[in-house]
Amino acid sequence: MKELLIGIAQGLVEDKTAITVTQDEPNEEGIIVFHLSVAPDDMGRIIGKQGRIAKSIRTIMRAAASRNEQKVMVEIE
Repeated sequence: MKELLIGIAQGLVEDKTAITVTQDEPNEEGIIVFHLSVAPDDMGRIIGKQGRIAKSIRTIMRAAASRNEQKVMVEIE
């Protein structure tokens, strides 16, 4: 899952070295939280107009997680 999020982010940003993804342990509801961090200049590329790209990233991650019977959430920082 972490590799999928990194792959999506690499396709969107210019500074690929600034991408960091951290993963929290599952909480009491079984949700795994991924924290995506990119360079400040690339934040607009990740969020998109009115948050459309960020919403799409979250949808893709939830769909991939459901195939593995997991629950995930993506925080963009």
